[in-house]
Amino acid sequence: MTATLTETRVRIDRRAFVTDLVQQLPDDVLIVTGLGSPSYDVFAAGYRPRTFHLWGAMGAAVPMGLGLALAQPNTPVVVITGDGEQLMGIGALGTVAVQSPPNLTIVVLDNGHFGETGMQRSHAGLTTDLTQVARGFGISDAATISSADEAAELAALITAQSGTAFRRVLIDVTEPPRALPPRDGVANKNAVRSALGFETF
Repeated sequence: MTATLTETRVRIDRRAFVTDLVQQLPDDVLIVTGLGSPSYDVFAAGYRPRTFHLWGAMGAAVPMGLGLALAQPNTPVVVITGDGEQLMGIGALGTVAVQSPPNLTIVVLDNGHFGETGMQRSHAGLTTDLTQVARGFGISDAATISSADEAAELAALITAQSGTAFRRVLIDVTEPPRALPPRDGVANKNAVRSALGFETF
């Protein structure tokens, strides 16, 4: 029998948790969302011009968040992504640990499945503990969230900018109705640039 990490999980309602988290964040927080469910959930929580939704760039959420955190050192940056997307860009955690920007928080919504390709079980649903992986790369403030009540504490962590942090959130495997953010990448880029006071092009 294949070993799994999912059988004894306390499961959190994904959409409710993300909505609770995002609505507690100040307007100045920069959000980068991984493709698929994290983008849908953040968009469902309400439009925020400082959010960059990644549609097809699987594995790019953490590198994008790292770049923003380094370029905007006085602004809190949070990456909200899924376990499958994080697995695709797993090596980026090493670079995050080396750079260690104090204003970057990585939130991985982990249901142990590849939601965008048919709900196949992911490595995170089998033998890979992403919290331990993050620690192994050198992110010392890495922990697992297993209660919806921890959304407020996570929001406070994001805004505190007290050090690079990684949080793995154990979510359920349900699929709420999709709330699709605009697919226009140029418009998305320009909305974020404008919100930061930069020229658009």
